Amino acid sequence: MAPLPDKLRQLQVAIGDNAHAGQLLKASTYEFRYLDADPAQPAVALLMPASERLTWQDGDLFAPMDQNLPEGDLFMKIRQLFPKQPMTPMHLLALIGRNGIGRLGFSLADQPGATPPRALSKTELLQTRYTPEVFNDLMAAYLSTGAGIAGMQPKIMVPDRPTVPIPSLIVKAASPAYPGLAANEYLCLSAARRAGITVPGFELSDDGQMLILDRFDLVAQADGHIERLGFEDIAALAGLRVRDVLSDRKYQGSYQRVAELLRQLQLPARELHRFFEQVALSVMVHNGDAHLKNFGVLYRSASEIWLAPLFDVVTTAIYTYTQYQGGPELTDRTLALKLFAGKHHSKAYPTREELIDFGRRVCGVSQPAHTLQAIAEAMRITLEAAKGDQRVPAELLAKMRGVWEEGLGYGA
Repeated sequence: MAPLPDKLRQLQVAIGDNAHAGQLLKASTYEFRYLDADPAQPAVALLMPASERLTWQDGDLFAPMDQNLPEGDLFMKIRQLFPKQPMTPMHLLALIGRNGIGRLGFSLADQPGATPPRALSKTELLQTRYTPEVFNDLMAAYLSTGAGIAGMQPKIMVPDRPTVPIPSLIVKAASPAYPGLAANEYLCLSAARRAGITVPGFELSDDGQMLILDRFDLVAQADGHIERLGFEDIAALAGLRVRDVLSDRKYQGSYQRVAELLRQLQLPARELHRFFEQVALSVMVHNGDAHLKNFGVLYRSASEIWLAPLFDVVTTAIYTYTQYQGGPELTDRTLALKLFAGKHHSKAYPTREELIDFGRRVCGVSQPAHTLQAIAEAMRITLEAAKGDQRVPAELLAKMRGVWEEGLGYGA
């Protein structure tokens, strides 16, 4: 990728197949301009439609654009690749390019597109033996052609077909700080899929060290065309920027408020049922990191919106952490958000009765206990199947079994 100018004041914004849908300008404020006066054109964001106005302004980067910016370890990897490059939000958007989750793309008006990287098939990735050096080489090769993905954990997007320029696979690697993380997420997603919960396509590498996921925002059409769906996470829909020093914001709020936001978007009742499934699964596997950025919606228009599949789900309770250097090791035993809104509620894991009440009263599920029973049965089958899977370390499985046994009680 060619070096970017030190000062970056304007970017072209693509929306889906329209590479020249708008302009993003940065002066004293941020400004987005639709270049077409048609009020019926695809929106840059659900709450920023051209039908309402053609020019939008904000003192900070618009939240639906901010949602894709990298942070944490991923940001540091990008910094290492581009050591002399300024890292303002405008520069980061330019580095993301057309590869971001959702249908937005960013580019300089006079800059040629990045050379597409070599396609790497899912089979090749699954057979790749992980080492930190191998994964660093993969990141260097593919991040340099458009970062494309947000979050804190090192991960990359990889194109698996030379005929499709958009990277269609997400590769997550093992983490020294969280041993067995890839296999952990694999088991959680396996339980979810067995319970009938919608998840992206996923597979665990042969050595158990990398998780390969299909992007859930791309839809292959019969003629071979790849449709890019709009995607916004809940933090963005709530107008929150949650990176860096503001990252604690994604842990503020409640699942009840998320359900109410989804209802305000007029999602069908079935989608609220799906949301309950996702929350219940996170509770039962003790995923304490189901924060505002780990739920979202996909859409084609304001009248065609649905809940995104379950993603980024792991059993966090098997890991320890310290609140400060040299401090005691602690175990995560709380939810990322409160279940119910209100000052008198806490982030403590709910009782079975409280979770059933949430499903019935907040999400409108007529028989929430049946959902819990289905998830519990799927968790049991997943634990049993993992006993013969050489990719899942025995120590990891024992720890997860100990935590999941507690979660199985919700399905009693």
